[in-house]
Amino acid sequence: MSTTAPAIRNLARRLLAGEPARVESSHGDVHPVVRACERLRVPLTNLIGVAGFASLLSRALALAKRQAPSLEGLRVEADGLLAGSNEVPQDSDALEGARHGGVVLVAELLGLLVTFIGEPLTLSLVREAWPDALVETTALSNEETE
Repeated sequence: MSTTAPAIRNLARRLLAGEPARVESSHGDVHPVVRACERLRVPLTNLIGVAGFASLLSRALALAKRQAPSLEGLRVEADGLLAGSNEVPQDSDALEGARHGGVVLVAELLGLLVTFIGEPLTLSLVREAWPDALVETTALSNEETE
């Protein structure tokens, strides 16, 4: 069962959809959820520090793992980076599970942010992390359906 509002899940889905499916790095292809969390890490670290971000992401990951088994291989390092099996899956079923897990994790992170710092500041941080994304000011409060 999801702990986040449908509007927050929809925002997470839109943000992840804007991430390229594959990005080559020195560690191989990195999953979009890892890149999305990295985008949020910068402005959140400025706001709550490295330990605060790592703690917040750890809690979001723990909540998300209940809903998305594809996240089981991930863990949060002390510096707030996601580590573990974060490569892009090659088969379609695993890829769909990873996409769902990514949406769940980002939604949980956004949901925690809304709870702790409020919707306006959360949306401001999202806009800072995704300057090209269209994020409505009422994105998290007025949407009723998924």
